[in-house]
Amino acid sequence: MSKVLPPVLYIFLLLLRSTLRVEYINKSPLDDASSKGSGFIVCFWHSRLLMMPFAKKWDPIKVLISRHRDGEFIARVIQFFNVGTIRGSYRKMSISSLREILVSLKTGIDIAITPDGPKGPRYTVKNGIIDLARLSGKIIVPVTYGASKKKLFIHGIGSFSPALFRKLFSSGENPSLSLVT
Repeated sequence: MSKVLPPVLYIFLLLLRSTLRVEYINKSPLDDASSKGSGFIVCFWHSRLLMMPFAKKWDPIKVLISRHRDGEFIARVIQFFNVGTIRGSYRKMSISSLREILVSLKTGIDIAITPDGPKGPRYTVKNGIIDLARLSGKIIVPVTYGASKKKLFIHGIGSFSPALFRKLFSSGENPSLSLVT
């Protein structure tokens, strides 16, 4: 079952995206950061990860995903979007995953992270992403989306899915200020 569901969810997401009218708000900071090609840190809330593969054409990008069973499922789904993964977490940041993140950023690969993580507290930035930006010298570009009408997708964590044939708003916010070390 774990090998059947990821491609099914991928097809579902493609079909869902094809029914949505997307309006990009403040996309220029994301485009500006991408055009420099030097690698940056993309962050978005954990409850907003469902439609993130469609925020823009990510090339190349890796996502920090936990080693937990739920993380394995997400990793199997996003591989269909040609998105790489780095397995680990903030709280249990192993040297190998931190090294892989720093090397990826240095070679121009963007890194996507959910700063509030699956365990919460929701919509609260934890120190890990700030420490990562300080260590790497890279900017943080917050990205999100909202929908004109949505349905609760995963109960308990507040993740939602846009309803079919509705409007989806995707927003890239201003990048973080340059960090002084």
